[in-house]
Amino acid sequence: MEFKEAKNKFVQTWGALGSQWGINKTMAQIHALLMVSNEPVSMEDIMEELQISRGNTSMNLKALMDWGIVYKEYKAGERKEFFTAEKDLDELAVKISRERSKREIKPTLKILKEVSSINANNSAEEKHFVDQTSKLYDFVLKADNMLDKMTEFNDNWLGKLVMKMMK
Repeated sequence: MEFKEAKNKFVQTWGALGSQWGINKTMAQIHALLMVSNEPVSMEDIMEELQISRGNTSMNLKALMDWGIVYKEYKAGERKEFFTAEKDLDELAVKISRERSKREIKPTLKILKEVSSINANNSAEEKHFVDQTSKLYDFVLKADNMLDKMTEFNDNWLGKLVMKMMK
């Protein structure tokens, strides 16, 4: 397999996986392209490589920057903006975990807390509902707390040392 074919296959596969992770295919493809590029890439080059519109490219680059996994760079003497992705895979995992918690887990916890706190004194069905949603709330809260601990662990010097030793 030649380089261009391998790169294209990676970008396409990462894009397909992205939709399973809750982000759109194009956003994941842009991230993949930037992640495997050894130099910052201009918006025009992203558009050309992925055959996508300027608006689509711009919107997805902004979303990736909001996630903190893509950065804008400037080159001396160039009017174009260039973009690069987070290359440290540990840092990438931490940033994605934090963002997904903020966007998915925290809102779910809020709803679970709300629905599990209804007065359930009328029927067995209501009591069962409160019991199950309370258990689900507790489970999701534990998972979110564990995720928080893991990301905090990676932020401190001891955690970084342990992570390096595990590699």
